[in-house]
Amino acid sequence: MAKKKPFVLRLDPEILKAVEKWGADEFRSTNGQLEWIIHKALRDAGRLGKERGKENENDS
Repeated sequence: MAKKKPFVLRLDPEILKAVEKWGADEFRSTNGQLEWIIHKALRDAGRLGKERGKENENDS
């Protein structure tokens, strides 16, 4: 597994609440849900390399 780099993220409280609920609905942590959202957005925009884009394809 690739090493992960921690960083601070400031979110509007309502957005955070929505992400927390969405993550819980899909049995993911809030952090896991944010990673999934970002990865999906990058993949959909063609911003990931071919190998990296297919890596978590079955996570949806």
